[in-house]
Amino acid sequence: MNATVGDRLLVHGNTVGERDRSGVIIEVQGADGGPPYIVRFDDGHTGLVFPGPDAVVVPQ
Repeated sequence: MNATVGDRLLVHGNTVGERDRSGVIIEVQGADGGPPYIVRFDDGHTGLVFPGPDAVVVPQ
């Protein structure tokens, strides 16, 4: 998984009733665009994310 600043990260809910989350990648800390990422989620929360198999990067 590779990303650049400004791309969107979509994390699909992995249990019944859990909503999908999405946000903008504001910092890429891994080498060559790899994780981890600092993400500002749409709900205003900002956090360090090590995306799993339920996550997708949408280039902007």
